[in-house]
Amino acid sequence: MESVKEFMAEVVRKNPGELEFHQAVEEVAESIAPFLKKNPQYNEANIIERMIVPERVVIFRVPWIDDNQKIQINVGYRIEMSSAIGPYKGGLRFHPSVNLGILKFLAFEQVFKNSLTTLPLGGGKGGSDFDPKGKSDMEVMKFCQSFMSELFRHIGENTDVPAGDIGVGSREIGYMFGQYKRLKNEFTGVLTGKGVNWGGSLIRPEATGYGCVYFVHEMLKTRGEDFGGKICTVSGAGNVAQYTFEKLLELGAKVVTLSDSNGFIHKPEGLTVEDLRFVMELKNIKRGRISDCAKALKGCKYYKGKRPWAVPCDIAFPSATQNEIDEKDAKTLVKNGCFAIGEGANMPTIPDAVKVFQEARILYAPGKAANAGGVSTSGLEMSQNSIRTAWTREEVDRKLRQIKINIHESCVQYGKQKDGYINYVAGANIAGFVKVADAMLDQGVV
Repeated sequence: MESVKEFMAEVVRKNPGELEFHQAVEEVAESIAPFLKKNPQYNEANIIERMIVPERVVIFRVPWIDDNQKIQINVGYRIEMSSAIGPYKGGLRFHPSVNLGILKFLAFEQVFKNSLTTLPLGGGKGGSDFDPKGKSDMEVMKFCQSFMSELFRHIGENTDVPAGDIGVGSREIGYMFGQYKRLKNEFTGVLTGKGVNWGGSLIRPEATGYGCVYFVHEMLKTRGEDFGGKICTVSGAGNVAQYTFEKLLELGAKVVTLSDSNGFIHKPEGLTVEDLRFVMELKNIKRGRISDCAKALKGCKYYKGKRPWAVPCDIAFPSATQNEIDEKDAKTLVKNGCFAIGEGANMPTIPDAVKVFQEARILYAPGKAANAGGVSTSGLEMSQNSIRTAWTREEVDRKLRQIKINIHESCVQYGKQKDGYINYVAGANIAGFVKVADAMLDQGVV
């Protein structure tokens, strides 16, 4: 890579219209450019140029029959980005927004995230434009079985181990695992996020949210702070947001917002454990909308079509989806006193907003470092499956906490600047790059 500008021009030319992928690659390129100049062996081997091209891309048709006996068609994908340090590992996303560019961005991010965990995991991502919302359990099962009927030939416990993501929870993982087992006639750890009673790991559902909070806790310690009494805004109301909320309450913080794609709720005096239980039943069982909270929870107000970033807070946790914080939102957060950001979602902050946070010298944790708890515990689930055992909740949580401490230390090692400010974006990107790049050098031109 001679220059970031020339490099990105080529990326855009070869990957037209894939804006999220361009954004993810450019962020990494800008971070590692100074490092590459000091370490020319990576440039000489064209490492970053090789890393941005997936090792394999699988695209396939997913036909299924709905409850009205009509044939529906969706598109399935699996991006196997890098196997330099282990089998491909990354979630499956079922959402109407899914396309090739978004999955390539997520797979590229996953390579760095998995490298940071210190576990032997490569990077991948997949999914479909199928929308589970509003579908019956029977329709979801039929879709999942059709999806796995093609995907099964491309995955395996030593090849590619998918997990869940947006739109893919325990229900979907169960249906896909059942179909894989049926087709392959073997019970193996080919998917993570399984039910605890059939090969899953304790703490796996909680891991992304818990891990994000653990990482931010390490950041707070660098400034002599903790969560006690801190006002926190959380976006999203799915798995990540729910368990971010739960861990924040446990550590003494006050959570005042949650959201979904239609709007957000705000409870100034703080949402309670009972409120969390209501939200979990609403979203996980009833498949309802966050607006229902305004009617059911005392002191809770709903803001239709808006995001929670204008609500004053100490710490913000964007935990919904990509690009949910723009430059205006970032300036508002800083102006209102927010001094830390923990990204529970993948790339929820646009580049101009990241610059606002960094110029304000606030603590900013990018997703590849902050939300790596999910894949970390997926790796622990793979280990338990391999040795046919199950660790206790306390054991898994302790291992997760230590992994997040290790990730933080790596970010500090590569991201601490001369003035003492820790650039967690650069730290995460360089630390994640080095492990994969060294493995690629060792393995030759493959």
